[in-house]
Amino acid sequence: MVNFLLEIFIFCYVLVLVSGFSEKLETLPFHEGYSQLFGHDNLMVLQDGKSVHISLDERTGAGFVSQDLYLHGLFSASIKLPEDYTAGVVVAFYMSNGDMFEKNHDEIDFEFLGNIRAKNWRIQTNIYGNGSTNVGREERYGLWFDPTEDFHTYTILWTDSHIIFYVDNVPIREIKRTQAMGGDFPSKPMSLYATIWDGSSWATNGGKYKVNYKYAPYVAKFSDFVLHGCAVDPIELSPKCDIVQNSASIPTEISPHQRRKMEKFQKKHLQYSYCYDRTRYKVPQSECVIDPKEADRLRRFDPVTFGGVPRHHNKRHHQRQSRREDTSAK
Repeated sequence: MVNFLLEIFIFCYVLVLVSGFSEKLETLPFHEGYSQLFGHDNLMVLQDGKSVHISLDERTGAGFVSQDLYLHGLFSASIKLPEDYTAGVVVAFYMSNGDMFEKNHDEIDFEFLGNIRAKNWRIQTNIYGNGSTNVGREERYGLWFDPTEDFHTYTILWTDSHIIFYVDNVPIREIKRTQAMGGDFPSKPMSLYATIWDGSSWATNGGKYKVNYKYAPYVAKFSDFVLHGCAVDPIELSPKCDIVQNSASIPTEISPHQRRKMEKFQKKHLQYSYCYDRTRYKVPQSECVIDPKEADRLRRFDPVTFGGVPRHHNKRHHQRQSRREDTSAK
């Protein structure tokens, strides 16, 4: 009965247009949607109550978490990343239920990976379902703008059939649920999180470049919080919302125009995809759709990771290890 009710209410409080939807959604003051997770005075809420800064220094990072659990919906924030030397710094905006389901948790991740001077931030997306951390589904990209110069909107759209990641309303990745994925697709209620922390061991060139606290504090700025989903009771795991009259449901498909934008983005900015990583997966995962042209491009970019070429045991190739050293679970 609970599952039936959850499916009825999964689109509560959602008003989404196929394009430009984030401008149509109501934003929340920070304290109406979120609470501090850690970091003491490394989290600062601005006077307007709608913006927050989280920082990393020698003492600690910082983070905040949504006050409610959600099952499906649309969730976004505008984020401005730290500038200058940011190697080893990780800023994350993600969904998780790891505090409730330690051994079989779900996650939907945006991770922003800092870099050395003259090198841009990279953005990484990933999902886990039912504790499937042994099957990473990471993709990593460059961006078409400098994320340190201004705020940009990052959005997670999550339904029972697909997950879409957006940057400034441009879809950059779609994950469709397949029968073969089974429990690997996130399906349990989750909270929203935002954190900044020291990922020196892996975040930049597999840990080659570390956080340099000479440049601290590293400050990530957040605003325009959108939490449009159905809140779930944390004990009963049952919905707490009512259906909103005359509200549009989440789009079930990416429009043709948006899909063209996504394909253009991926061809230009995709740097890593687990679907093409032949060192990790001899056979692509069930949800992967292999594009021969993209496979060839990535193979030329990194013949070891994407071409299955044997790795030579020398210092240079040790420094160019595959995503296994360039990503990590939180």
